[in-house]
Amino acid sequence: MAVQYDIVIIGGGSAGLVVASAAAQLKAKVALVERDKLGGDCLWFGCVPSKSLIHASRVAYQVKNAANFGIYTQPPEIEFAKATGHAQQVIANIQPHDSPERFRGLGVEVIFGEGKFIDKKTFEVDGQQLTARAFVISTGSRPAIPPVEGLNSAGFLTNEKVFSLQERPNSVAIIGAGPIGCELGQSFSRLGSEVTIISSRSHILPKEEPEAALVVQEQFESEGINILKETRAEKVEVVDGKKQITAGGKNIIVDEILVAGGRLPNVESLNLEVAGVEVGKQGIIVNEKLQTTNSKIYACGDVIGGYQFTHVAGYEAVVALTNALFFPISKANYRVIPWATFTDPELARVGLTEQQAKERYGDDVYVLKQPFSGVDRAQAEAATTGFGKIITRGNGEILGAHLVGISAGELIHEVVLAMSNKLPVSALTGIHIYPTLSEVNSKAGLLLKKQKYAKNLWQQNMLEKFFNWRRSF
Repeated sequence: MAVQYDIVIIGGGSAGLVVASAAAQLKAKVALVERDKLGGDCLWFGCVPSKSLIHASRVAYQVKNAANFGIYTQPPEIEFAKATGHAQQVIANIQPHDSPERFRGLGVEVIFGEGKFIDKKTFEVDGQQLTARAFVISTGSRPAIPPVEGLNSAGFLTNEKVFSLQERPNSVAIIGAGPIGCELGQSFSRLGSEVTIISSRSHILPKEEPEAALVVQEQFESEGINILKETRAEKVEVVDGKKQITAGGKNIIVDEILVAGGRLPNVESLNLEVAGVEVGKQGIIVNEKLQTTNSKIYACGDVIGGYQFTHVAGYEAVVALTNALFFPISKANYRVIPWATFTDPELARVGLTEQQAKERYGDDVYVLKQPFSGVDRAQAEAATTGFGKIITRGNGEILGAHLVGISAGELIHEVVLAMSNKLPVSALTGIHIYPTLSEVNSKAGLLLKKQKYAKNLWQQNMLEKFFNWRRSF
């Protein structure tokens, strides 16, 4: 006999856990189905271990370059297993928050197993049938593996395996120049590997503001990372125990290959056709309310494509939960979605690029660009690489912002707050503590008045006449 719930969540990653926790605290009867471990990619293979490894690699880089500040030491000896061990320890520290015991304590029935829909209102797990007033699919995504000849037989790493390495590869080729490839590429390089990044585009991080991505690319090249641009891996062979990649007419010989070329939604085993749920190229198709083509089934997180970030999955989870448990009136609003790539320098973005803004608003676009070299705290920390760039209309409406430099992922939030509350760029020009890095935002915000004044000859003439008149007394 089928068990009836208020809501059944399929997938225990970032989005699914938010739905399950909130629904249980609202006193709904909740079932959470997960085929592996609670926590999803973010905890086990994504945000948590990657930022931990990045931190270890930054420490190594700082030690190596300490002489720049008059601090002399021996070149660092890197025990790679301890660097990845730090990542695993951080996972272990955070995991109890995502544990089955915690969720069962909240009143969630946690069910482990592979499941599928058997009709439009029933989900079956290992012979147990679950029915509900609403379902939420949050099964996440997995690495997309490119169809490169010989890649599978040669073997490769993905983000699902790389954080378990115990020995540092002397050389690594990374297929893909997006955030995952760039973050891990710089980390491996700083921890002592020789790194080659294979980019199919003319520059790394192709979804970012081009001049911001170029700052990161130049830093990579200064650190000795080899970047092959407009190049695709064509073939992989094993030669004398090494992996040889043929790409762009070159042969690259490495110890390991890391594939970081996009993501695929986890939908194949769910039998969605029977449930009346349609799937597109990017993932499950949903409307503004995050309903699938079966109005009783919602989907959120990576499985629907779109913005594949943990913070967006959490936001979508709240929209799906509200609609699924109560009335389907809430709509997902993606007007202000920030994200960051945690390379060094960091790159953070919210809203439109300069090109997108000009295509939409024509001549009514102002670009406010403040270099970190003009921020005293950045000078004090010898971190003057990069800039803050805010894109506005003439009335001060913020259309987008792009920060590349020290702590960009933290500094972007002041702009996000302003955009979320529809504040003009002048709101950023208030008093900021001196000296802090956040002055990059206030200094950029001031540039709109300066640029408009420079264009307003009438105002300049009137002020000149006014001060001439004052001096005559």
